[in-house]
Amino acid sequence: MLERIMPLLTPTAIVVGVLNEASLLPLTWLVPWTFAAMTLIGSLKSNFRDLLAVLVKPQKLLVLLIILHIVMPLIGWLAAMLFFPGDPYTVTGYVLLFAIPTGVVSVVWVSMHGGNIALTLALILIDTLLSPLIVPGTLYVLMGASVQIEIGEMMRGLLWMVVLPSVAGMLLNQVSKGKISAACGPPLAPLVKVGLFIVVSINGASIARYLKHPDGKLALIIAVTFVTVALGYVIGAVVSRRLHYDHASAVAVQFNSGMRNLSAGAVLAVQYFPPSVGLPVISGMLFQQILAACSGMFIRSRARRLQESSQSADPLVASAPAGQQGHALE
Repeated sequence: MLERIMPLLTPTAIVVGVLNEASLLPLTWLVPWTFAAMTLIGSLKSNFRDLLAVLVKPQKLLVLLIILHIVMPLIGWLAAMLFFPGDPYTVTGYVLLFAIPTGVVSVVWVSMHGGNIALTLALILIDTLLSPLIVPGTLYVLMGASVQIEIGEMMRGLLWMVVLPSVAGMLLNQVSKGKISAACGPPLAPLVKVGLFIVVSINGASIARYLKHPDGKLALIIAVTFVTVALGYVIGAVVSRRLHYDHASAVAVQFNSGMRNLSAGAVLAVQYFPPSVGLPVISGMLFQQILAACSGMFIRSRARRLQESSQSADPLVASAPAGQQGHALE
């Protein structure tokens, strides 16, 4: 049920945070701990075998990393410099929005649409492990001395909040030979969604004063965020088609190019920067899941068109019984 309402979960959490600012702000200390627990639970699906299988043929992984950490941060930075010149904090917010690693929740969307789970899990793990270097490094390269960046503190925060829980989850899964994932994964999975709601609500409370008094700038931030976040999904779809990826890989590339670990980005924005830096990241939470749902509709529509064209081109497939058409297409 929680997976079905994912497109509405984060926007609702932001509204709850804004309406309960006074009661939620004192709970800010809970956010890193909640997020570390979410990361640990999400990592129970990972193991070294899947990681090794992807690393043996890393081309698709490298393509995704280039989209995530070169193409999209540059797009975010250029868009922010164009629409918010002279506002280093908002520009920093857009760089942070696209510097953070891909989202763990992308596993849900990729699995729902028959995507490459091994590639997705390997990307999440590697991207997460590299985040203490990539996130501060991207901010430093694109922002330089424009804003004060506590690189050391940020790296330590990412290490214990993201990296260590990820490694712990993977080790638990490996040592138990998958038993812990099978036994604990399903009952703990709802807690990840609940944790996401808690994190987003508390972070929403931290920028409530901006959201309660909307102005032209906030409207422009929301519009620019919508377009740039949507571009991630579009770029993933275009690249996968240009490189002629199979359906499973194309699905993984499309979702992972658009998804970001926005709850982690919001935590970083609130903990290490002035509140205005968090506006682009928080506004991204309004659209990410909705855009993922739209991306899934596009994938289903394209798969249906491809199947219909294959059936019309191959009389054997068209005349085969429904249960045998999948084998005929193979």
